[in-house]
Amino acid sequence: MLNNWNQVKMYDLTQPLSHLTPAWPTYEPLQIKFFKRLCPNGANGQLITTSNHVGTHLDGSLHFCTNGRDIASIPLPDLIGPGVVVDLSDIAEDYGIYTSKDITDRVEVKEGDILLIHTGYIKYSWDQPGADEVRYMVKHPGPTREFSDWCKKMKIKWIGVDCGSADHPMNTKIRDWAPREAKEADAYLQKKYGRTLDETFPQSDYQLMHIDLFPLDIIHAENVGGELRSILNKRLIIGCFPWRFVGGESSICRIVAFDQE
Repeated sequence: MLNNWNQVKMYDLTQPLSHLTPAWPTYEPLQIKFFKRLCPNGANGQLITTSNHVGTHLDGSLHFCTNGRDIASIPLPDLIGPGVVVDLSDIAEDYGIYTSKDITDRVEVKEGDILLIHTGYIKYSWDQPGADEVRYMVKHPGPTREFSDWCKKMKIKWIGVDCGSADHPMNTKIRDWAPREAKEADAYLQKKYGRTLDETFPQSDYQLMHIDLFPLDIIHAENVGGELRSILNKRLIIGCFPWRFVGGESSICRIVAFDQE
């Protein structure tokens, strides 16, 4: 409970948004222009064109589920509540796999929690000194079906990740778009886990963090950023604030953590 607002510290977990912010591969980037200026109209006004998958954004269930909820239909209690931030950066590596045990070894996760995952790939975000768009979007670690099943068992409210997708990039369309990286991933998975890329991510598991979970309204936010590294392995109140977007399959959003110190 947030009993005394004067004792609450807020953390902005949102990536900066501009025309420089990379959209998810092949999605429309943010475009912005002034359609009027202070002189002579007395006010600045802007127009934007964008997809919903630029910067920090919430994927709604409608994004992958025809009968899913639009963004406007998500109740506030499903967007805000208790949750944990888990730091997996000590085990994260290009094309790596993380599991539910990796989560629970580091934090206590309760049924119905919001779960934010710090892989450490935030350091490759476009706004960071070590920005590397390919590593951020194409090589970040991700989960397999074991993790998706655990999310269902725990009735996770929503998930946030500090990289391009809650799915492993090689379990998305990126696998076809980036054959050089797919070959690297296949070699890595065989050496580390004794499984080929096809064995690790069969077609039946394709993009499972979306396809398997969204019909249950277990959705996720991607490109979480900002002050995430200030609250690692902590339990807080976490809120996601998208547009009240009627018909919206996803939405650019702001994510805030509230810590009662």
